Amino acid sequence: MKIITFYLPQFHTFPENDEWWGKGFTEWKNVKGAFPQYKGHYQPRIPLNDNYYDLTDTNVLKWQAKLARENGVYGFCFYHYWFDGKLLMEKPMENLLNDPTIEINYCICWANETWTKAWAQHSKEILIQQTYSNEKEWDRHFNYLLPFFKDKRYIRMNSKPIMVIYRPEQIENLENMLTYWNNKAKAEGLEGLCFISQQSEYNIETDSAGYLFDYGIEYQPDRAMKSLQVQLPMLIKRGLNRAFIKFGFKRTKYSTYTFNYDKVWKTVLHTLPQNEKSIPGAFVDWDNTPRYKEYARIFDGYTPEKFEKYLEQQIIHARNEYKKDMIFMFAWNEWGEGGYLEPDEKYGEKTLKAIKTALINTNEFPY
Repeated sequence: MKIITFYLPQFHTFPENDEWWGKGFTEWKNVKGAFPQYKGHYQPRIPLNDNYYDLTDTNVLKWQAKLARENGVYGFCFYHYWFDGKLLMEKPMENLLNDPTIEINYCICWANETWTKAWAQHSKEILIQQTYSNEKEWDRHFNYLLPFFKDKRYIRMNSKPIMVIYRPEQIENLENMLTYWNNKAKAEGLEGLCFISQQSEYNIETDSAGYLFDYGIEYQPDRAMKSLQVQLPMLIKRGLNRAFIKFGFKRTKYSTYTFNYDKVWKTVLHTLPQNEKSIPGAFVDWDNTPRYKEYARIFDGYTPEKFEKYLEQQIIHARNEYKKDMIFMFAWNEWGEGGYLEPDEKYGEKTLKAIKTALINTNEFPY
C-alpha cells in the first residue's frame, strides 16, 4: 500500500511573498501566530525542537525523506505553482530533482488556482491570476515538467508518470491541453501521462475530458467535511458572528466550525468508491486556525492512537472496496491547516509511528 502525502513547499522566503505579506514571510509566521479558540484547543502547534526549517536547505529534504521512508510513507506529492510560465515556490522541488541522493519517491500536483488574499483578509484582491493560454504555453509548461517525469524516483502508474491536477474544471480547453501533453510525453519516449484529478468539484464521469483522467482522488478530509456540515444553521450563526465583530462586539463560539475527529473518520470509512477510477484519501488532522483564526474549521479529539486505528481500517477499505494499492494523505507538512506528519512538541514522532504500525498490522509495510 503506497501512502502518498501532499507536500506544501511554502516554508521559505521568496520575493512575491515579501511584497504581498511583508519581508521574511513564510507559512511559519501563520503557525507561530495561532492562538486557542476555546479551552483545551491545541494551538499553537510547535515543531519538535523548534524546527522551523527553511525548505531551500537540501538537508531538510534529506531529513524529511529519511523520516518518511523509515515510517512507511511511500512518497510526497509536491504542490506545483505555474502561472503562464511564472513559477512560485519551485525551489524545494527543483532541489530534490537536482540531488539524486535524496531517497524519496514523489509526484507533482499542479495547484492551478488564482491566488487572492481571501484566507488572510477575507478579501477578493487578486495577487496572481491563474490562466491557461494556448499550445505555446502548454509546451513551455510540459518542457519544465519533463525532467521530473523522467526522474527514476518519480511515481508512475501503469508505467506512466503521475500528473495530479488540483482543479481540472477551471482549465479552459482541458481536453486539448491533456491530449497535447500526452502526445508530447509519448514523443519523449514515455508511455503518456497518468492524469489524476484531486478536488471533488471535478466530475470525471460527466466532463467531456473525463476519459483522459486515469483516476480521481477522493480528497480527504475535504469530502467528509462537506457531507457533515449542516449548511444553513451554521451559515446563519457564522453570518451573525461576522456582523457582531464588524460592529465591535466580541466573537462568539459560533465563529468556528468544530468537527468531531472520530465522526469525520467514520464518515471517510463508510465512503464507497464513486466509480472504478476512485483513489481513496486519508487525513492526519485538520485545524486551519493559523490561517483563518476565529473563522477556522477545527477537528476536536485527535490522538496518534486514533489516527493509527482509523488509518489501519482505511488501508483495508482501500484494498477491499476500492481495489487500489494507493492512498493520498493530507498531509506531510500542512502546519497551517493542522495536517502534518512531522514531529511536534506535543506528540513527538508518534503520528509518524502510527503510519508504520498501521502498515505493519495490515501486512503492507513497503520497506
